[in-house]
Amino acid sequence: MRAVIQNTFGGPEVLKVTEVERPRPLSGEVLIRVHASAVNPVDAAVRSGAFPLLGEPPFGVGWDISGVVEEAGPGARFAVGDEVYGMPFFPRAATGYAEYVAAPSRQVARKPTTLDHVHAAALPLAALTAWQGLVDAAHVKEGDRVLIHRAAGGVGHLAVQIAKAHGAHVIALASAARHEFVTGLGADEVIDYRTTDFTQAVQDADVVFDSTAQGARSLRALRPGGVLVSILEHGDTDLAATVAAAGRRFAGISVEPDYASLEAIAALVDAGRIRPHVEQTFPLAEAGKAHELIESGRVQGKVVLTV
Repeated sequence: MRAVIQNTFGGPEVLKVTEVERPRPLSGEVLIRVHASAVNPVDAAVRSGAFPLLGEPPFGVGWDISGVVEEAGPGARFAVGDEVYGMPFFPRAATGYAEYVAAPSRQVARKPTTLDHVHAAALPLAALTAWQGLVDAAHVKEGDRVLIHRAAGGVGHLAVQIAKAHGAHVIALASAARHEFVTGLGADEVIDYRTTDFTQAVQDADVVFDSTAQGARSLRALRPGGVLVSILEHGDTDLAATVAAAGRRFAGISVEPDYASLEAIAALVDAGRIRPHVEQTFPLAEAGKAHELIESGRVQGKVVLTV
């Protein structure tokens, strides 16, 4: 089968389509014929060596997949022909930029019926990050005031929709050029972070969803008893102590596979409450170009490889 493999750390040019042996599903696993695989900022960080999550190359990056079950191992939750999506193995290697991926069946879920594979592949890592932060950790509920950083980005644009689906009042941070897009997602207020100090504009948030490693500043936007959700500073014990001393709660999130949350996300998608935005697609052979776009910092929503 074809898979994108790198033999060294480096720029997007190190990503090469390579012929490798097709995996075989073990007990409780499924072999998925991949139709689409999303590209996330963490993929580029791992590829470059800035975030050496997978050790030394060779390896293949990529986690988000959507496809069809080709084989099912004994005891697997799915049958041949089922359409599934997920983020298997994260933070271990999944080699998601490939024609086939073998994965534990409890790490994937049925694909939303209202989405094609390209849009379904755009969901898992970003939507699970938002879900595990807002729903599982912060327990967002009706009437909560939720401040979301990078509201037009891959995680942010889904966080806006997940918060709205739970009845929150969403205050979104985005550049002026993205305001119409973010408002269309359902944000109640949009602040241009380039011209406005959000800590001056907001001081009574129940939840701040921080994807920018600005935890110390974000703390100033929270009311007493509010929750700071951080996806980049999840291991920062000093920040956690500072938040606690200020009478707020710290929730550091490191996303993990979770089929039950994927099922809940799919239900909201099929109910018309969540819609992933895909800015651009690339064929598998142009994974390097997809990484160049991701690293440009200009992506609205997600970038997806078609396999």
